[in-house]
Amino acid sequence: MEGFVLAAGLGTRLRPLTDDRPKALVEVGGQPLLALVLERLVEAGVRHVVVNVHHFADQVEACLRSREWGCRVDISDERALLLDTGGALKHAASLFSGSEPVLVHNVDVLSTIDLREVVRCHLTAGNMATLCCSDRPTQRKLLFDSDGRLLGREGSVSAAGRPLAFSGISVVSPELFPLLPEADHPYPVIDQYIRLSPRHAVRCHVHPAGQWLDVGRPETLQKAQLWYPSSSK
Repeated sequence: MEGFVLAAGLGTRLRPLTDDRPKALVEVGGQPLLALVLERLVEAGVRHVVVNVHHFADQVEACLRSREWGCRVDISDERALLLDTGGALKHAASLFSGSEPVLVHNVDVLSTIDLREVVRCHLTAGNMATLCCSDRPTQRKLLFDSDGRLLGREGSVSAAGRPLAFSGISVVSPELFPLLPEADHPYPVIDQYIRLSPRHAVRCHVHPAGQWLDVGRPETLQKAQLWYPSSSK
């Protein structure tokens, strides 16, 4: 299994912490977020990880060279243009084997979700993409049918369904990459999942909201110092 860490973002919500470092290197319990996410991916069985870089890219690359991670690590360089989540996946596509599922993880998300189980469900269902979601407050909920298939954004489709919040963790099959637009401009991957879902299996994997924490804001970053198990390392 392979992994992709979305680590290129500007981290504007975490300023002033990100005025002199990338979001990926903001620390929780003495460890950079990037290290915590890479450890989770390796624990889940990932043996090759691609990390995208843009904001303070040299610092991220130096961190990745500073130790052994238990997996091979490649860089997807977005210094010239920050590509958003969809463009980033397309830009990185050639770095993956093309034969294994890819576990995609935002660098500012911490969780205790059983990632091995998410991958197992992805493969068993034959999904093109499996999105980790939970029932929690957000203004950007997605709508899923009774079979867990993505219908669209809540409020933008007339069909009845279950509204859920995307958790920034997903598993994608290699068949997704050629279906994405070219990476010559930034675009969000969620829009592409919605576009592709009528013809391809894009489903949710529902987890308890308490297993997830977005640490992209100062108040949740403070919470993570107490919440995340690796913070004691």
